Amino acid sequence: METDLGWIVTLFVIGFIGSWISGMVGIGGSIIKYPMLLYIPPLLGYAAFTAQEVSAVSAVQVFFATLAGMFAYRRDGFINKKLVLAMGIPMIAGSFAGGYGSKFLPDSAINLTYAIMALVAAVMMFVPKKETDKADYSHVSFNATVAATAAIVGLLSGIVGAAGAFLTVPILLVVLKIPTRVAIASSLAITFLSSIGTAVGKVIGGHLPLIPSLVMVIASVIGSSLGAAAGMKIKVNVLQWILASLITATVIKIWMDIFT
Repeated sequence: METDLGWIVTLFVIGFIGSWISGMVGIGGSIIKYPMLLYIPPLLGYAAFTAQEVSAVSAVQVFFATLAGMFAYRRDGFINKKLVLAMGIPMIAGSFAGGYGSKFLPDSAINLTYAIMALVAAVMMFVPKKETDKADYSHVSFNATVAATAAIVGLLSGIVGAAGAFLTVPILLVVLKIPTRVAIASSLAITFLSSIGTAVGKVIGGHLPLIPSLVMVIASVIGSSLGAAAGMKIKVNVLQWILASLITATVIKIWMDIFT
């Protein structure tokens, strides 16, 4: 596998862009970095990563990206601790099982799982949501039983090496009716917990290229913190449309590849 400067810079840029967006809209960044890692290196003449390698790198990267983003949002009081625990703990168990179990799946199954998850997330993001920047963030209630079904999201997310935030955020917004800024901040914390199980499962299962992982981690810590700072200055309806657009674009690309 290449280790020249151009290859490293390419990986860094992919990691930075994905993590900047992840910090801004409360996702781990895999929905951006998964297709970028899969398609951009071979497009530039470098060796292609396998779906197993991409999912493993994504798993480790998400751990650090969400950790950095979570600390950036923590000081503003947007993280709901009860919500994080209600969804985060079930997701840890599910994501570990999915992360380890993915070693027994072919690349086509991993890509199909990712495509279906992204499609569901895209549909949910276009469900009408009424909210303003003046929403009450101090009294947020939710259905704990519904929140616990996050274990299923964790299982599927572990398979593709994503911590599941691109599906968690739509669930928080549409199903649990959580205000956008609380959903974004809490999602980063939930995703961080989920990423523990996913990352451990992927490391144990193998397929983790060391150098790409280190480059992506460095880019993630920088990009996620800057993205979180930017996200706190953007109107909530704009954040919702940014996330919806990103998910939709990824869905189109992934499904086009599956059918062609």
